[in-house]
Amino acid sequence: MVSTYENRIREVYPEFTITHSEMNEIGQNNDVLIVNRSLVFRFPKYIEGIRKLKKEIRVLEGVEGNLSIQVPFPLYQSMEPEDVGKVFTGYKMIEGEPLWPAVFKDNEEYSQKIASQLVGFLTELHSQSVDEVEIEKKSIQEIRGSIENLYERCQEKLFPHINEKAKVEVRKHFDSFLSNEHLLDFQPVLIHGDFGASNILWDPARHEVSGIIDFGETEVGDPAYDFAGLLSSYGEVFVRDCLALYTGRDQIFERMSFYRGTFALQEALHGIENDDKEAFETGIRGYR
Repeated sequence: MVSTYENRIREVYPEFTITHSEMNEIGQNNDVLIVNRSLVFRFPKYIEGIRKLKKEIRVLEGVEGNLSIQVPFPLYQSMEPEDVGKVFTGYKMIEGEPLWPAVFKDNEEYSQKIASQLVGFLTELHSQSVDEVEIEKKSIQEIRGSIENLYERCQEKLFPHINEKAKVEVRKHFDSFLSNEHLLDFQPVLIHGDFGASNILWDPARHEVSGIIDFGETEVGDPAYDFAGLLSSYGEVFVRDCLALYTGRDQIFERMSFYRGTFALQEALHGIENDDKEAFETGIRGYR
């Protein structure tokens, strides 16, 4: 696999010298190759991943220079032909390690600093002009439609694999949310879409967030979705601290709690729809 990807990079960039490369095992949608210990090359694993990567590149080019925390910038890219193993992007590695909850557990000073940095970043991202990033706009009705579509896919593809009690809980989770019209009353914004611990980088030397990576799920959507990622990673106490710093926080907690309750289902669906057995088993585990 490594040699195949190295050859593809050389094919597109014949003057590019590779002195060292290794696979990074973390990555559901992309194979990640670390090159010369300073560059990150991402190769989508699925056809759907190619579409997401093309969108991600447009977004990253559109937000360049507008965010206070470092994000990747696509220095290298190959979008043609649109074949798995051929399409890739490459960017300078952002120093840091994933911001796992243990980093600031029981440390109030770190917790407050991290909350301030992350909310500052989300405020900037959510304020970006959608027109400048060339991404599909979505109305509240379309966002609701995507939730309804998720619900339908869960019933069709996941219900045959889950127990009766879990089916009742999933139906209740979606039905109670979709029947509450006032919850879907917000301004759609540009969101990260996967704003959790593995995509938030921490610099242990400077004791601060050093970067935000993986914009493959970026879209126009509900700002509460990004807070749902924080809720899933860091828990309610930390997220309430974050929301205290965020303008427009009305009803976000209810919505983000709903979204968090769909994450495992989405992972299981990803597994079924992309023949990723590990993702399916991880997502479905709590529903059997």
